[in-house]
Amino acid sequence: MTEHPDLAGLQRRLTEFAAARDWQPFHTPKNLASALSVEAAELVEIFQWLTPEQSAAVMSDPATAHRVTDEVADVLAYLLQFCEVLSVDPLAALAAKIERNEGRFPVPGSGKHPEA
Repeated sequence: MTEHPDLAGLQRRLTEFAAARDWQPFHTPKNLASALSVEAAELVEIFQWLTPEQSAAVMSDPATAHRVTDEVADVLAYLLQFCEVLSVDPLAALAAKIERNEGRFPVPGSGKHPEA
């Protein structure tokens, strides 16, 4: 079984990849946010005209599955590079957002009231 790399290691590899090609001047927050948006749109494009049933089965076709995984990788790569440039810890950001959402959107019937 292949061991999954850790997030910090992937960010380091992306930084080294860009540095080896002198791409850092282009890796501004604005450019990386734009690239992230473009890659997310390319992921959406795969699903654009599919029915809900077709979209749920998209990974059963190897060619389409490959496109999906490539676009997911592109989205994640740009997100990690964006986080690196702005010194955002993506896992801490996600954990904090989940915690806020748990307060904002309580489980129905739990008796908890949403935060104001």
